[in-house]
Amino acid sequence: MIGKTISHYKILEELGGGGMGVVWKAIDTRLDRTVAVKLLTADLQADPEKARQLAHEARAVASLVHANIVQTHEVGCVDGVHFIAQEYVEGQN
Repeated sequence: MIGKTISHYKILEELGGGGMGVVWKAIDTRLDRTVAVKLLTADLQADPEKARQLAHEARAVASLVHANIVQTHEVGCVDGVHFIAQEYVEGQN
């Protein structure tokens, strides 16, 4: 995945993962900024219910405004790859 581009996000390194997805550090090539991009795991990309859950998660986070919650920049799907692009905050999760 490192070096690939999803939409306009160039993947740099893996940050972590969970039950539904993997989070990658990436460069937003349009705005020249570092972001975190969450992708559904490869085995879940074709699952419409998981894609809905990811979009729901993005909407829920985007509706919150708090200093301790990252901003959501985009939710999308390109070539069957579902993703959320969010503010990148350096440090430990």
